[in-house]
Order: sequence, then C-alpha cells, then structure tokens
Amino acid sequence: MTAASVSTSTQEQDGGPGHGPRQPVVSFGGVSKSFGTVRAVSEVSLELFPGETVALLGPNGAGKSTALDLLLGLKNADAGEVRVFGTSPTQAIAKGRVGAMLQSGGLMEEVTVRELVALACDLHPKAYPVDQVLAAADLTDIRDRKVNKLSGGQEQRVRFAMATAGANDLIVLDEPTTGMDVTARQAFWATMRAQVEEGRTVLFATHYLEEADAIADRVLVLHRGRLIADGTAAEIKARAGARRITFDLEGGIDEQALGGLPNVVGLDVTGPTVRLRSDDADATMHAVYGLGLYPRNLEVAGLGLEQAFLAITDAATSAEEAGQR
Repeated sequence: MTAASVSTSTQEQDGGPGHGPRQPVVSFGGVSKSFGTVRAVSEVSLELFPGETVALLGPNGAGKSTALDLLLGLKNADAGEVRVFGTSPTQAIAKGRVGAMLQSGGLMEEVTVRELVALACDLHPKAYPVDQVLAAADLTDIRDRKVNKLSGGQEQRVRFAMATAGANDLIVLDEPTTGMDVTARQAFWATMRAQVEEGRTVLFATHYLEEADAIADRVLVLHRGRLIADGTAAEIKARAGARRITFDLEGGIDEQALGGLPNVVGLDVTGPTVRLRSDDADATMHAVYGLGLYPRNLEVAGLGLEQAFLAITDAATSAEEAGQR
C-alpha cells in the first residue's frame, strides 16, 4: 500500500492553532448498554482527540464491539451520551467525517473490487478518486476480480478501501489486520500512520497486542464492559507493577514451590524454562537461591504489553469476584 494524497482535514476547525483548547473528536459520558441481563458497556467515560492513534483492547466479551457500535450510531446507549465531533454519531457520519472498517457484515458478491470501491466513493460526500483509493489499499492488481473470489486478507483490504474512500477525520477499525500476512500488515499500518500525520484520529480494536504496542500512542483496556486502563503502552506496562523473570532449571521443577515464592503473581513452566511475574524481582530471586536452586540464562525485564494486559485484567477479575462474595 502507499499512502493516498489527502486534502486538508476539517479537524483544523477543532482546536488548531488560534482556536483555543483542542475539542474532542469522540466523547463518551457515562455510557452504558445492556442486552437483557448482560451489561456490555458500563458507565464508560472517555475522550479521543485529533491526531491520536488509539488501541482498544479487551478479552472476548469485554464490550469492544458494542463500544464501537455505539460510537458509530449502530446501537443506542441505555444511559449516558456519545458525541462525535460535537454532534450525534449519525450526524457526523452523514457529513462524511467518519470511516469504519468492521468485522461484521459481508461484502457484496458478484461485483468486482473496483465496482464495490467505486460505489463507496460515490456515496462519500468528500470522496477521493477511486483509482487512488484502490492504490492506497494495494488493490490495483485485483481491481477486476469478483469479490466472492477474494482471500480473507484481500477482503480486509477491500473493507479498508471502503472505510477510507473519502476524507474522513476519524477512522474506526475493528480487528483490521485479521487474515493479512506480515507484509500486508506493515503496509496497512504505514498507510494509517500517513492518515494520522494528516491530523486524523485512528481508533482500532485488536487482539494483536504487539500491534497495539508498536502502533498506538494510547491504549484503552475494557474488561466486562468497564474501562479499567487508559494511557500510553508504557504507562499500561508500568501500572501492572510487575517484572518478568525467566530462567532455566535442570532436573525436576517443583511448580508449587516456585508459585509460592515471595511476591510471585504469575507462573508458567515450559520444559526447563520457568517464567515468573513478580512485583518485587529482588525478593523473588533471593528466595529462588534460598531454595538451593541454580537458575541458568537468567533474565529480568519489565512486562511486555501482553503480559501487562493479562496482569491488569486478572487483577480486575479478582477484585470483582472478591466484591461479589
């Protein structure tokens, strides 16, 4: 993919030089949404601003898809308010300010890639030329192929083309790189970085935490419908408050003894390799040596985003379960 040439974004109206404080692109104010007895989103409040790349993380059932549906006006909140560029989601979308790439919903079949993308361009109030959109999504070589003959990764690129058919100020992506190979993923995110450099806001939900760590300058974590973390990837890692200890042991490994060491909050053993999460690595390693163990290939490091995510969500689950007793 190559980044499309983009006209000046209307976000300049919203907090540009001389316009005072930045105005939020998206605001959730105490938003809740339930389906029967299941509360999918619970009292979520947040704001997104121009030029941010924001990753939305959470385990299955955390409420990510519902939150995106509320943002896009596909569902209505039971309580609270969702605003997009100061208006309702449907008004912002009607003005062509929002592009979305969702997992749900199929693509029209028995039409060519170019015909489908051209339709998206025709419907957009601030459309780009169709050939430019095809080139940006790396679809030029398959523009005459029928949509029902595409691979999963090619379908994702078509969805991306439709989401960026015009000059949107907010781009919403739900698991955007599912089915893409490594090369396509890298090209996809290069295109998204070009969009952000133009002042646009990108919000993406993903299960690929390494992408969130590498791409996002802000990370939101949902858990059972609640927003439990909001910060940079570095801040999320620091909040987990633990370090990762990895070493090899020869002979038998007593997992119960290792799991009971001081300050250990997580344990994984694979063959001779022991991986511990500890909120005091010095105390834990002192105790390891106190057991008469002689670890080899010792490494102590801060948690990666994936490990921090697991630590934060595990802690939230434990706190909720304790409160229900």
